[in-house]
Amino acid sequence: MSVQFRRFFAFTAFAFILVSAGAAAADPGNPDYKLAGTLHLAGPTHWDFIAFDPDHRRLFITRGESVDVLDVATQKITGSITGTNGVHGVALAPALGIGFTSNGKANTATVFDLASLQPIATIPTGSKPDAILYDPATQFVFVANADSDDVTVIDAKKKEVSGTIKLDGHPEFMALDAAGRLYVNLEDKSQVAVVDTKGLKVLTHYNLAPKCEGPTGLSIDVSRHRLFASCANKVMLVVDAATGTIIDTLPIGEHSDATLFDPATKLAFSSNGDGTLTIIGSSGTNHYSVLQTAKTLPTARTMALNPSTHEIYLVAAETEGFDPPTEKHPAPRPHIKPATFMMLTVAPTAKDSTNP
Repeated sequence: MSVQFRRFFAFTAFAFILVSAGAAAADPGNPDYKLAGTLHLAGPTHWDFIAFDPDHRRLFITRGESVDVLDVATQKITGSITGTNGVHGVALAPALGIGFTSNGKANTATVFDLASLQPIATIPTGSKPDAILYDPATQFVFVANADSDDVTVIDAKKKEVSGTIKLDGHPEFMALDAAGRLYVNLEDKSQVAVVDTKGLKVLTHYNLAPKCEGPTGLSIDVSRHRLFASCANKVMLVVDAATGTIIDTLPIGEHSDATLFDPATKLAFSSNGDGTLTIIGSSGTNHYSVLQTAKTLPTARTMALNPSTHEIYLVAAETEGFDPPTEKHPAPRPHIKPATFMMLTVAPTAKDSTNP
């Protein structure tokens, strides 16, 4: 979870109308994404990253001390992964039949069986593991450790640590290309560290300052070699993954904690804690623009993509009141209202060209 969200401004909760919508593929040049449904989920109102399993249409939702597994077709929780103290993220290795969680309070990663969801191993990491990614090319799992400023590298087949990559700042999120490179946002330095996934070393840094303050979300268009980094100063940068050149700067909402890229529609997304989803498209490799700002719900700051339907899943909860500001916390977080946790579905809809 990003530093900028921990300094979250108070949000005003709002009521909204549940809209039914189909899962038609988006028109890349004329997107129309709308809130298509909400699903209230029992349990604690704690969460961070979510991950989608396209093979089984399951959404892995981190819940603080466990991970809920939601069947998106039936809208039912089908299982839970326990023993994940302070869980932040989930990485899936379907070819190996296993998955991994990053347990921020335990400084460990849990290995679990994808079929039974039962934990099968616990692996030590650095301090406060947060973002986590699996690389099919190397069969390594990369775990970004927010407090020890490093990345733990886990051999997924052996289920053991293969090495540690020291970083020059606080890692927030990561993205992988298809050419042996791992990109890591360094939130406190406004940089992206470029890592060799085979040599397990930092090759270079891309400086995002002064255009980007506190980069959080990070995703990649592998075909065009473009990175999408969301920043605390309400912009998304489009960055050349090969050179670090900033291609474009786009406005987004406040408190973004994730970006993603849909390779089928060629659209990039930023989920913003102010209750918006920014949708960005391109008219070429070097020009991008905001195509739509869709309404979600305040606190809906992390997301996952269903690549078949192009639906975006987000999680959120209602808020109520906040602590008085102090010198240490001049902009305190709002209180999360108990028993209000929910999953949102934002879906592309077919636009009527005769009635835009």
